[in-house]
Amino acid sequence: MTDSSYDLVVLGGGSGGYAAALRAAELGRTVAIVEQDLLGGTCLHRGCVPTKALLHTAEVADGVRRAAAVGVNATLDGIDLSASLAWREKLVQGKHRGLSSLVKARGITVVSGRGTLTSVDGRPAIDVSGDRLVGTDVVIATGASSRTIPGIELGQKILDSESALALDEVPRRAVILGGGVIGVEFASAWRSLGAEVTIVEALDNLIANEDPSSRDALEKAYRRRGIALELGARVTAAEQSDDGVTVSIDRDGEARTLDADVVLVAVGRGPVTNGLGLAEAGIEIDRGFVSVDESLRTNAPHVWAVGDIVAGPQLAHRGFRHGIFVAETIAGENPSPLDDSLFPRVTYSTPEVASVGSTEPQAIAAHGADRIVTREVSLAGNAKSEIVSAGSESRAGFAKVVALADGPILGVHLVGERVGELITEGQLAVAWEARADDLAPLIHAHPSQSEALGEAFLALAGSPLHTL
Repeated sequence: MTDSSYDLVVLGGGSGGYAAALRAAELGRTVAIVEQDLLGGTCLHRGCVPTKALLHTAEVADGVRRAAAVGVNATLDGIDLSASLAWREKLVQGKHRGLSSLVKARGITVVSGRGTLTSVDGRPAIDVSGDRLVGTDVVIATGASSRTIPGIELGQKILDSESALALDEVPRRAVILGGGVIGVEFASAWRSLGAEVTIVEALDNLIANEDPSSRDALEKAYRRRGIALELGARVTAAEQSDDGVTVSIDRDGEARTLDADVVLVAVGRGPVTNGLGLAEAGIEIDRGFVSVDESLRTNAPHVWAVGDIVAGPQLAHRGFRHGIFVAETIAGENPSPLDDSLFPRVTYSTPEVASVGSTEPQAIAAHGADRIVTREVSLAGNAKSEIVSAGSESRAGFAKVVALADGPILGVHLVGERVGELITEGQLAVAWEARADDLAPLIHAHPSQSEALGEAFLALAGSPLHTL
């Protein structure tokens, strides 16, 4: 067994892990990353990036169908999903090469293999195939994996999201188990590509963590698009055959079956913390998540945890921020405190749903109904939104702002085409505790979708321009 020493050893090369490594290297530390698969992790290779590429293929298909609405004669001759898959793989490979080159340029050592936490003379270390990488500090960043439903086994026609991304043909009929972000995004993509889609969700709403107005708008848009919704329904069985899959569901005691060519199990992702030596090192685990303090320290000296293994919203950009935060904390940089509510959330469906900060019910629970004010501005009156959504079945959407009466903005909620590109302005407003009258004088470019958010700020300040 050989030992090598570094200032920082990172277990996991996904969003949180490589961000920690890059920032630590920038700050002059010697760094090693241990990764059993590929740099970039799930997000780059089997999650965020290829999923959004699939959604772009779907968006282009919708654009062709809607072309006549803006005077362009175009015909959709078909979907070549194998060509789309090849394009996605090329895109991912290019991003992977770029990340690998960046890591190498920063002088970071990358070790391939499955690592486990151990210690050497009281210092934390990662054991990889008998070699030990000893760190002054160790960051655990092993991410998450797809959850399954007890009694339902994955197979050729019952898929998780990673297998669904690898399909080279569009399913004719698809049933999606789970109405969270992953399920909603696949439903949107597959419907745009021509599939008949049904979402089965045990809760009463899609994307249950979003503001009620956003949930309602998305559900109405999906029904208009022909996506069937079985809400408040429990899955009791899923049986594969040569002809497809039969899904049994129960809603309020009424049993039904749904037939599909494929079933996607999209009931969320769980932290990858088993078999890493964490329990043996005495690190506290709660429901699979690593317990940390406000600075992401575990209870083991000089061992930190970042990203999806820390309880909270599972977002790649949260992992980035965690990694940067830990690297800067170790270096004595005193970074700004972390706040999960300030990470923007985007569901890349058609229409898109984006939010940051408190929902209206959360704000009322925290401050009381009499202290909360909201303003909602329809994107139907926004020229640019009407332009980009021409011919769309999903309609225009809205911008909603939640604020304290005579106080700061607490939350921003958007539904509509491309609204994910607008949410950073909402993040700044919430994070900087801006008041409506601080923002009202900042007139937005015309015509732009951002004008709707500006109109909401104007309305909160008591001086709406285009709304009553």
